[in-house]
Amino acid sequence: MLEKIDLNKTVDKKSYRKVMDEASQRLGLLQRECKAAGIPVIIVFEGMGAAGKGVQINRLIQALDPRGFDVYACDRPTEDEQMRPFLWRYWTKTPARGRIAIFDRSWYRSVQVDRFDGLTPEDKLPDAYQDILSFEKQLSDDGTVIIKFFLYIDKEEQKKRFKKLDGSKETAWRVTREDWERNKEFERYLTMNEEMLENTDTDYAPWSIIEAVDRDYAALKIVTAVMDRLESELEERKAAGEKPAEKTPLKTTRDRFKNGVLSGIDLSKSLTEDEYKERMKKLQKRLAQLHSELYRLRIPVVIGFEGWDAGGKGGAIKRLTSQLDPRGYRVNPTAAPNDIEKVHHYLWRFWNNVPKAGHIAIFDRTWYGRVMVERIEGFCTETQWKRAYQEINEMESHMANAGAVVLKFWLHIDKDEQERRFKERQADPLKQWKITDEDWRNREKWDQYEDAVNEMLVRTSTTYAPWIVVEGNDKHYARVKVLQTVVDALEKKIKKVKESR
Repeated sequence: MLEKIDLNKTVDKKSYRKVMDEASQRLGLLQRECKAAGIPVIIVFEGMGAAGKGVQINRLIQALDPRGFDVYACDRPTEDEQMRPFLWRYWTKTPARGRIAIFDRSWYRSVQVDRFDGLTPEDKLPDAYQDILSFEKQLSDDGTVIIKFFLYIDKEEQKKRFKKLDGSKETAWRVTREDWERNKEFERYLTMNEEMLENTDTDYAPWSIIEAVDRDYAALKIVTAVMDRLESELEERKAAGEKPAEKTPLKTTRDRFKNGVLSGIDLSKSLTEDEYKERMKKLQKRLAQLHSELYRLRIPVVIGFEGWDAGGKGGAIKRLTSQLDPRGYRVNPTAAPNDIEKVHHYLWRFWNNVPKAGHIAIFDRTWYGRVMVERIEGFCTETQWKRAYQEINEMESHMANAGAVVLKFWLHIDKDEQERRFKERQADPLKQWKITDEDWRNREKWDQYEDAVNEMLVRTSTTYAPWIVVEGNDKHYARVKVLQTVVDALEKKIKKVKESR
């Protein structure tokens, strides 16, 4: 496909200057309008080596207010980045609402350069493409405008540019042995890029192919494409804002016949004090041993805790971590998002705390707030929380694809037990800080929360990131079940990793 593109397109200097002068003013205005409208923008530059990505980025940003954009040059991942899922370093760079992020190379590296170099095995390509598509779809659904450019030059033009760069001491460092290898096998690498374009060209994040032999022509096409897309997005959103409110959607079969997971949980399960102490001691000792193995084998672990207020999350986390090396785990308490977190995609703040290989990340409350508290309290729209089930599954799938153990615990107690614990906290000066007026208000919406939790458990418990419902009326039983589940999962993963090596 690419080899059929006409690379002889040019533009004269007079026309170039005229269009760029006009574009400079218009693009600056569009940047300000996007900022006012709170629209985040991502602009991706990919293409063949020496196609001029840096030159074109520099020309584009001349028309922009430098206070409103960031440029990221994404070369080979650092050692720290290599120890996390490959999308982690891009998720953490996604722009806040109203800002622009420009990527010189991007998440497509895994299906181009890394594939060519053999770092991405062929059997892992479907997962990589799915992760990329999910990433872009989640951002797009949340309002991010994604503009992608592929700069194309042919083999001879690339070879000529490599030689020119190689011939100067000031620029020779820009041409690597790997660059020459890709030029030598230009057709094979080109095929990989064509497959990438075909697999990731979507209506929400389409590719624009840029004929990049004539740099002036390429610059005009790029700046025009950016302006057209931003103008279109601004007009579309303005029109959408003027439309009447949507009608309440019809109830679906899922709405009428809800799954009742929690109603089948046996909350009478318990352990004696002696049973609890004996099993807890053995499990904590085993966890400490497994923690060392996780670090040695570079296995990341993500453990999420959700549950009713006073359900015992804190106590379970305390027992889980008491014998672990504090340098190898981190507990992330999740409260209401702050001002910085609010202007990003709701998953952004959790991606920032994804553990590197060999480490454990424990979340006291998680990304599931989107389909529970945010759903019930009206902090997001119905469309947003319904979309979140798939988004969350995709995020957890990406973690699992990167080798992580992902476990999610719902600590379940009944309403009477919760009331007893609330009153106990109120009567104890050392525990009064744990109980708030909001906790009591939430009890009034118990049935709504129960419906939301039931749906969450059914729609997001997967083979790669299962939900474990913990019978929590007896704290001893609950804590032991949590630790036993973690031990079993880690032993299974460690065995699998050892067998594969």
